[in-house]
Amino acid sequence: MSQATVETYDLKGLKCPLPVLKTKRRIGRLKQGDELVVETTDPLAVIDITHFCNQDGHALLETVKTETGHRFHIRKG
Repeated sequence: MSQATVETYDLKGLKCPLPVLKTKRRIGRLKQGDELVVETTDPLAVIDITHFCNQDGHALLETVKTETGHRFHIRKG
């Protein structure tokens, strides 16, 4: 069995709705089970990315508040 890929996606500096739109596009290219770590500075991303994961069936493994925003660890469902 192959290992899941974990990618980091830097979306710092982008404003709503760009972080969630770019996350959706990027995760669409991954295989099921692959993981994406998204870094944002947009305060609304914590709502948008959580909602996106719930709607599209992805696992939000971790949300971390950082000095400048949030880091989301997502597993593609």
